[in-house]
Amino acid sequence: MNHSGIEDVVAMKTMDEDSSGGAAALREARGRTMALLADLPDELLTVPYRENVNPLLWEAGHVGWFQEYWIARRFLGEAPLDPANDALYDSAKVAHADRWHLPLPGRSGTTAYLERTLERALAGLGRRPLGAGARYFHALALFHEDMHDEALLYTRQFLAYPPPAFARASGAPEQREGMVEPLLGDAEIPGGEMRLGAAPGDGFAFDNEKWGHRVTVAPFRIARSAVRAGEYRRFVEGGGYRRRELWSADGWAWRVAHGAEHPIYWRRGAHGWERRLFDRWVAVRDMEPVVHVCWHEAQAYCRWAGRRLPTEAEWEFAASMTPDGEKRRYPWGDQLPTSAHANLDQRRGDVIRAGELAAGESPWGCRQMIGNVWEWTAGAFEPYPGYVTDAYAEYSRPWFGTHKVLRGGAWTTRARLIRNTWRNFYLPHRADVAAGFRTCAAETEAT
Repeated sequence: MNHSGIEDVVAMKTMDEDSSGGAAALREARGRTMALLADLPDELLTVPYRENVNPLLWEAGHVGWFQEYWIARRFLGEAPLDPANDALYDSAKVAHADRWHLPLPGRSGTTAYLERTLERALAGLGRRPLGAGARYFHALALFHEDMHDEALLYTRQFLAYPPPAFARASGAPEQREGMVEPLLGDAEIPGGEMRLGAAPGDGFAFDNEKWGHRVTVAPFRIARSAVRAGEYRRFVEGGGYRRRELWSADGWAWRVAHGAEHPIYWRRGAHGWERRLFDRWVAVRDMEPVVHVCWHEAQAYCRWAGRRLPTEAEWEFAASMTPDGEKRRYPWGDQLPTSAHANLDQRRGDVIRAGELAAGESPWGCRQMIGNVWEWTAGAFEPYPGYVTDAYAEYSRPWFGTHKVLRGGAWTTRARLIRNTWRNFYLPHRADVAAGFRTCAAETEAT
């Protein structure tokens, strides 16, 4: 096993002190996984093959298998609960298409397996001192579960299932917090030297964030908010989806193959544009960020608007650097996210307006860089200089060069997971993710 990921987190706080958790966090994450399935009738747990989602019971079982594999088996050296589970749940060996035809246990069997794997993880946590290795593997399993819980939420949205009880939107925005002024214009950012990526003393980091390295960012202008639905609606109504010159070759091929004329979950209703939110249709609200658009759509919009997507370095600079050259963990500082800073943790059940949450603003006046919607960036997902694969070798390496990077998290993302250096990555055609984007002035570009 490559232990580079273990040895580099010696400075991480103990699991009980750190946002990544300990026993309470593991229990809470497992409760969230259970809640994502508990309210669905049995007939909704078995669905025909879908390209972009996993079978719900497979995804839940995989979460339990991953926790057992890395904590009980790899770290503690224990035998598997059932060796046959490797042929069911090992995502590195079970192809996506095959997951729909496996002899998976039903709801009760899956639930029992999740309970048993959690018990083993908690028992191991109690028997071993919380050294760097224990913290690493427990954090790995916890964050892996958080990511799959977000994917399960996407699946419920994709399949037009009702939202789980903990993620039910609380009504129209004007009923929640009153009127919010639009956040317009660009932030003028002078650029400069920056450490792009995570540092060894920052706590747990995935291998694709390692390690922070010096880059020089040229001056640039970046939008203070993500592109709003009203702005994107004008692109749709202006025929943007039918203008070949706005699209890359791959993007146009995607648009034609899918017959796309607007975002995946939009339709024209009797009173204007509507957006499907789980199992119901809501009005497209101009002041909310556009959500569920793929990288191809973001690129086409930018060409239409005479703008461009930010590079990763520009995005991280705008989110984390201060005018005096200090780097922050979050746009607002090093304080852990609260509901005043960011729309995270699935608590609001939907996006909020682009002008909300001033407490979460970056020093440059950019708002909601953490939470609300994931934000596409310009470049391909590539390793940082000196990249070394961590123990979980399949996490990053297979996807370099083919995926695009998103930053910042969304309302669907767990708060303990996200930070300014965190790199998400998806294929450029994926629109089921809770993704939007913000833009940069076209005449500025990082060096």
